[in-house]
Amino acid sequence: MSEQASGLRKQRFEQSIDAGLTLRGEVTVQETTDRGPVPVVIMAHGFKSFMDWGFQPYVAAELARRGYYVVRFNFSCNGVNERDFDELDKFAVNTYSREQADLAVVWELLQEKRLPFAEQADTGRVALLGHSRGGGNSIVFAAEHPDVQAVVTWNGIASADLFDDAFKEELARNGVAYVANARTGQNMPIRQTFYDDLKQNAERFDIAARLAGLQTPVLSVQGDADSDRLKEGFRRLREAAPDQSFVTIAEGTHTFGAVHPFAGTTPQLEEALEATVRFLDGRMRGAGERGRQG
Repeated sequence: MSEQASGLRKQRFEQSIDAGLTLRGEVTVQETTDRGPVPVVIMAHGFKSFMDWGFQPYVAAELARRGYYVVRFNFSCNGVNERDFDELDKFAVNTYSREQADLAVVWELLQEKRLPFAEQADTGRVALLGHSRGGGNSIVFAAEHPDVQAVVTWNGIASADLFDDAFKEELARNGVAYVANARTGQNMPIRQTFYDDLKQNAERFDIAARLAGLQTPVLSVQGDADSDRLKEGFRRLREAAPDQSFVTIAEGTHTFGAVHPFAGTTPQLEEALEATVRFLDGRMRGAGERGRQG
């Protein structure tokens, strides 16, 4: 069903894919104007997250108001069907390869004009915006899809291996290990499938190396109040690709101070959003077109 509010149009979509999985998403765009098709931003959520988490709908709406056609979606094995997290069996076997395949489905739906409001999407101007693990996925996808025009990562990962030695020992011993979700109180399972995929695709998912070889413009936005692991990863990404763009957000946490359910924006989220729009406008629009937005 389509929703019209505040000058925006929103519509959900579903696509059945292989292995009995379903990809669910939503498009947000301005109401039809005479300016013609507009650039596209595909948003990729992170680990233990989903397309309706916290700031995601807000950011989609703000980007749409700035003149972008915005697609956000749930990775098919992110563990969410009707609510978070009601598909832990799928979460347990999620892999980077699965998420790359999901991104490819979204890309194909976009290019084949099979998404809602397709007439408003300029499929020759497409950027990716990924948060956390979604940032790493966006870099890998852009490295394999040169038609991607720009990438933005928010507190993006530099290493595809998310877990510590104790977790790996538990996984080796039991065939499954668990990560806590403090918000929902769930213990979320990860099976050996995750590491099997990493071992089989070590070079493919070497995020720093993929960034170093990437010709596509990339902006990495990092909060300085995020975890030490991610801040160290940001330093590694900067060393690997010094000619790319990097922005640090003072007092920015992993979610730039935003929470779920969304309780409103924050100065850090607005700073990240403004840096993102400046970067995308500079690479996805002509000067005259930038002047017509807003």
